[in-house]
Amino acid sequence: MSGDRWRVIRGGLLCDPSQWPQPIAADLYFCSDRIATTPPEGTPCSVIDATGCLVMASGIDLHTHVGGGKVNLARWLLPESARWSGSGAWWKESAGHHRLTSPVPPAWETGRRYLEMGYGVAMEPAVAPCSARQTHLELSDLPHLDTGGYLVLGNETLLLEQLAGGCSQQWVDDYVAWMVAAHQCYGVKVVNPGGVSAWKEGQGSTSLDTPHPRYGVTGRTILVALASAVDRIGLPHPLHLHCNQLGVPGNIETTLATIAALEGKRLHLAHVQFHAYGKEGPMGFSSAADRLVDALQANPLVTIDVGQVLFGQTVTLSGDLAHQAHHRDLAHPGKTILQRQELQGGCGVLPFRYRHPSFVHGLQWTVGLELFLRMPDPSRVFLTTDHPNGAPFTTYPHLMRLLTDLDFREAAFRTLHPEVQRQSELMQLKRVFDHTDLAASTRWGPAMALGLTDRGTLQPGALADVAVYPIGSNAQETYREARWVFRRGQIVYDRGSILPPSSASYSGTQPPATQPLVAPLDQVAPALPSWEARWREIYHRTIASERISGDELQEMRSSRWEPVPTPPSSPKESSAAHARHRQDRKAN
Repeated sequence: MSGDRWRVIRGGLLCDPSQWPQPIAADLYFCSDRIATTPPEGTPCSVIDATGCLVMASGIDLHTHVGGGKVNLARWLLPESARWSGSGAWWKESAGHHRLTSPVPPAWETGRRYLEMGYGVAMEPAVAPCSARQTHLELSDLPHLDTGGYLVLGNETLLLEQLAGGCSQQWVDDYVAWMVAAHQCYGVKVVNPGGVSAWKEGQGSTSLDTPHPRYGVTGRTILVALASAVDRIGLPHPLHLHCNQLGVPGNIETTLATIAALEGKRLHLAHVQFHAYGKEGPMGFSSAADRLVDALQANPLVTIDVGQVLFGQTVTLSGDLAHQAHHRDLAHPGKTILQRQELQGGCGVLPFRYRHPSFVHGLQWTVGLELFLRMPDPSRVFLTTDHPNGAPFTTYPHLMRLLTDLDFREAAFRTLHPEVQRQSELMQLKRVFDHTDLAASTRWGPAMALGLTDRGTLQPGALADVAVYPIGSNAQETYREARWVFRRGQIVYDRGSILPPSSASYSGTQPPATQPLVAPLDQVAPALPSWEARWREIYHRTIASERISGDELQEMRSSRWEPVPTPPSSPKESSAAHARHRQDRKAN
């Protein structure tokens, strides 16, 4: 068409596991906002010289805590960390990743760091219904990233009451569809099904079949009902599950029982490193990664993200209130927030340091790497750290080097606790990832798990969301910072600079700086009168006030763009930058 704009990335190595087993030397063409084949002869075409570079689809992180109530509670809990530190800070450059001004930095800084690492999608995995509006507002501050969230269900009073009363599956279907649509979310997340509500009733750790002390329902009942609803109403992403008994020695039995309970249904297991522990060995704590991988091989509808642990200071934030309360004595520094959320669940925020000398932390490090290396298909095991719970997302390049560099990995292994070195089988795993494996784990695989068929690939017709990396001497150098990032065919990150939408000059209708990803639900049943009355009794507000309209969401997303400041390099610059940012926000 005469109005189309053509661009070519020339001279790079194209890496796309959906098309080629290894990177190939070829040119990549964009036609407006889409990847295209060769343009007609004589068509004007702007050229990007990518000689010496690796060209991939933009990265997709389907599990990262970047906005919402828990993230802001963490900022509130740790105000002293919101500045540059001169010694020992985990966010220093020397730690092997980009500096951050806080374990949970402002949204604009989070977005900048993701963008410069070549990412184009970030999914918030835990949107509490009561804080959905605030979450959307915060996600709108992540520049040039498409964002969405999974609505947290499975511990709220209304659902547990209905399940205890023997409600039909159709009622659950209608409830889930209405809740997801009303809160403008992309999928459903379940955290410790039934266990958070049970803990608030005084019950301790719950397994899949532990009856709730008030309602009598089990985690199995909750999971089967919600997983069935997710499939029946056609959500693109499967049920996103944080299993019962996170971090408990021997929890592999619960994890395997969960997979078996949902056999034949789609399922995504989140941060499974924390759910793949046995009880063998002199410490009563061991890796069960091999058993989990065997189960995944037998259940092709199940995908996982790892939640890799890396050493250093971080902050853990989770909707698993029971787990966080149980471990509050381990907080470092010694302070914690535990919050009940309007009879909809809860959350806990706990600062934490993963230590090299620790047997437990060292074993957790090996379990995550085992899961990556034992799983034959990297497009079903996704690279995450459950940011910030296992480590900040800016450690991804370091994790990529651990996966791609055997000598580097083995040298790191030899620094662990002696009992970890005796017990772990990690040294027997000689597999190394290549660029194609990394692309499968960070692009193509997550895109397929999310149902985003036009992302994560360089195939013609896909969105022209592309990252170009200068090839370094190792994966950490290569993926530390992209040279260019394209969104819808236009440069939005150019060698250290983020371009605002006006500079990016999008073709056609200019998209906002961040695009909300919302589940495509065509038909949503209205709330039943009896349900609406009970909602008012439980939550003391009308059900109408809960609903976020499409127009409201678009207004949130389209009016929030601000130029993204470069993070400062000193405490003095940090204070001045934050002061200017607050003044600008008030003025707007």
